[in-house]
Amino acid sequence: MRSSSLAGRSPADLLLAGTLLLAVGLLFYLGLARHALQPLLSALHREGWHRVVLEPAVALGYLGLGLSALRVALWAAYRPTPPAAPADAPMLTVVIPAYNEGAMVERSIDSVARAHYPPGRLQILAVDDGSRDDTWEHMQRAAARHPRLVRTVRLPSNRGKRAALAAGFAEARGEVLVTIDSDSVIEAGTLLAMVAPFRDSRVGAVAGRVAVLNRFEGLIPRMLHVRYALSFDFLRAAQSTLGNVVCCPGALSAYRASAVRRALPAWLGQRFLGQPCTIGEDRAMTNHMFALGYDVRYQSDAVVHTMAPTTYRGLCKMFLRWSRSQVREDWRLLGLLRARPLPARLVAGLDLLTTDLGYVFGLGALALALHAAVGEPRVLGYMAGAVMLGAAPGALYFLRLERSLECLYGLAYGLFSALALFWIMPYAAVTVRARGWLTR
Repeated sequence: MRSSSLAGRSPADLLLAGTLLLAVGLLFYLGLARHALQPLLSALHREGWHRVVLEPAVALGYLGLGLSALRVALWAAYRPTPPAAPADAPMLTVVIPAYNEGAMVERSIDSVARAHYPPGRLQILAVDDGSRDDTWEHMQRAAARHPRLVRTVRLPSNRGKRAALAAGFAEARGEVLVTIDSDSVIEAGTLLAMVAPFRDSRVGAVAGRVAVLNRFEGLIPRMLHVRYALSFDFLRAAQSTLGNVVCCPGALSAYRASAVRRALPAWLGQRFLGQPCTIGEDRAMTNHMFALGYDVRYQSDAVVHTMAPTTYRGLCKMFLRWSRSQVREDWRLLGLLRARPLPARLVAGLDLLTTDLGYVFGLGALALALHAAVGEPRVLGYMAGAVMLGAAPGALYFLRLERSLECLYGLAYGLFSALALFWIMPYAAVTVRARGWLTR
């Protein structure tokens, strides 16, 4: 575990940590005392099969609350590594894979070329994975503006994001390899922040912080912007305290080049249930870092702004891609945890248990509640109240990053997720062998 203390936290952060712990404690008390949820639980208990579904779901809920309290403590202990000084910055290669991205890839390349990093130590490789639109022309324009920084690579046909990244890795000269999605732009200080943790020889990979670029283009991006604050900042900061970030996101990740070269053959040749693995390359490479004995950290000061889906169909495609890789890589991670330090092993194991079993029994409890609501409609109101209670701590956390009423979109996301996204994980599990970029 990385040495850290609470001394470096601001009073506002300590207040937030205390408030989050208080919220978790309140939820735990309400669950035990059954004051707030008793009408809902009473209605559900009248169903004949409640013991099979409801009681395990409630037990997992209590376990999840305990895990939430532990996460708050780990988050409070987290510190980002100070950014590297330009004079000490290592040779860096940024790989930007693209498929039918159009003009957005040009913005992505420009943001990297204009970032604060010594030009002589920066190489940018833009890889066109057999696009059928004008992606290549936009890459060429960006390369013409930054001739000493940008090199373009074009694959003759679409081979998938993993193959596109591998083509970039093959041309890379950097000691550190950064991958950025072609629909994303980085902030000026991101690259110097991303390379800093590699001063520690135990670090094999670093995850950056993801925010929504098009957050004002509809209800879905607004909700995701708040949701990302929890999933891409709070959770990864907590995991990073133990060097155990389980996913370096495709939008912004960094890897030790020597580790990538060792992992590359197995990563490219990975198969699952007889099918080649072409999606979930970020989770897969992160697991390879664990397999090689490295820690994986998070840098909250390294920020990327990425395009979020604006339609329900696009959102489902994104979550299906993520969920399919989660199903595959969670099983692999279970086997890798044996080699992790004991604290990281225990926390990650608890996380996997509550998350994966939570999907199973949570869906069962939802089906049970909907069945009960047929005869007692007020159950729907109690369900909505329970969902809002669960979403409230995440909305509260968003206020740390942005003091605005946008935090209310976190509550809206909780309801939206329960009503419209509950089917994603079970469908992903039964279609886990599906392939493709799933972005178009």
